[in-house]
Amino acid sequence: MSDFQPVKIKRRERDAVLQSLQAGLVPKQGLHLIQVGRKQEVTALLSDLERIMDDGAAFRIAVGRFGSGKSFFLNLIRSLALQQNLVVVQADFTMERRLYATGGESRALYSELVRNLALKSRPDGGALRNLCSGWISEVQHRVKSSGGDDADVERVILEDLRDLQEHVGGYEFAEVMQSFFRGHVEGSEALQASALRWLRGEYTTKTEARQDLGVRRIVDDESFYDSLKLLAAFVKKAGYSGLLVMLDELVVLSHRLPSSRARQTNYEAMLAILNDCVQGNAQGLGFIFAGTDECLEDRRRGLFSYEALRSRLAENELISEGLVDLSGPVIRLQPLSQEDLFVLLKNIAVVHANGDPTKMQVPDEAIVATLKKAYDTLGAEYFRTPRDVVRSFVGLLNILDQNPQVTWQQLLDMEGTFQKANEAQSIEEEVAHDPEVPHEEDDLASFRL
Repeated sequence: MSDFQPVKIKRRERDAVLQSLQAGLVPKQGLHLIQVGRKQEVTALLSDLERIMDDGAAFRIAVGRFGSGKSFFLNLIRSLALQQNLVVVQADFTMERRLYATGGESRALYSELVRNLALKSRPDGGALRNLCSGWISEVQHRVKSSGGDDADVERVILEDLRDLQEHVGGYEFAEVMQSFFRGHVEGSEALQASALRWLRGEYTTKTEARQDLGVRRIVDDESFYDSLKLLAAFVKKAGYSGLLVMLDELVVLSHRLPSSRARQTNYEAMLAILNDCVQGNAQGLGFIFAGTDECLEDRRRGLFSYEALRSRLAENELISEGLVDLSGPVIRLQPLSQEDLFVLLKNIAVVHANGDPTKMQVPDEAIVATLKKAYDTLGAEYFRTPRDVVRSFVGLLNILDQNPQVTWQQLLDMEGTFQKANEAQSIEEEVAHDPEVPHEEDDLASFRL
């Protein structure tokens, strides 16, 4: 164990890591404590973050088999982005949240993204109020220091945000920020709540927004991407490095939408974002999508079914076994190797021991035995979905900690040490175990003689 040096771990991070892993979830805190592998991929994404910080744009699709660690990878990049002072918004695609729609689904996706807005000072999300209050406080301090009053603050808010008017909804954005400040001055929580509601894209009618805030435009399905570009411009003005948009469960667009037309319109929306980013039209803005190999390569349903998108996402033809090229939009995540899994479990054991390897509940041979037992029980599946192994291992450590009379050998000999979850924990997992289900509107699925 000499290769693992003691590290200082915050109690909050330790608990967040262990509780999330035992629940079969990816931790949002302390990921650096258990991260293994992916060095090249992380380096490539760090380069993307630097481009965003330099007023550029980035577009990536992280692709891997179900259970290959995409969610873990996304959360790791999210954590690194927050450390770089970027603002991060994150959401999963669902049938009610899509890139393109006419029934409010795109607006709903925007709302979910902004509700999950995270800052370095508030990494758990829900930080929209903090973002707005921080910027307005800076404006207020600047104006009041020069002898101005509240009316001057409102005027300066409009002046400072004037350059946002080149974006769709920019003028209304400035007016809403004025209303947010006015609500603060007047002690009107209702006015501030209305302003935040508008900024989150939660108004469904222009009439209601006009009654509450006096604005004539709202975030709707048509302005989804334009609203993200506007938000990216504002976060730079508020002193942050840029905006990173993270969208998981791409499988919803490829394998859950009810018709080929619905898929194509969403793929067209994705293509527009891709083109905007690579052509330099977007500034201080980055996108990371995540999905399975099938989401990408399925010629009937996946992204490659849309020829224009397939040509943009085409990988370097010179790539062969052992060679990589991470300069393109697609990043492929390979399943963890046996060595990676060993290091992962050992990292978890160190975290469980509060960062002191000498106080681990199990020796290295126990970790090897754990992996062997997992392979004997789950077969090759445990390489593809290490979540179940990790969850059981954390449970084993907890039992050893609370029951010193029990040995790790006894626990591994018990029946049911490793079991797969009874229910799928994501749409991606549902699709992985229950591939294509025909829908009435889908191509020839409803054809009858």
